[in-house]
Amino acid sequence: MKNFFLSTILLITLSLAFTSCRDTKKIDSIEVEAKKAGEAAEGALEQTGKAIDDAVKETKEAGEATKEAIEKIGDN
Repeated sequence: MKNFFLSTILLITLSLAFTSCRDTKKIDSIEVEAKKAGEAAEGALEQTGKAIDDAVKETKEAGEATKEAIEKIGDN
């Protein structure tokens, strides 16, 4: 019985020693990379939104130019 308890304590001590010495730098680097990826995605979304806004503006301008051209042809 005494050997069982000593073996259990030794096993628990060894398992705690190995698990408590994890490399925390990997966890930190994963968090940093995830943050960078989130910022990059946000930047890409902003650029996409600006491109869409510009395309809508140019489409409106092209529509107005077409309307003016049709009115000039109709006046002749």
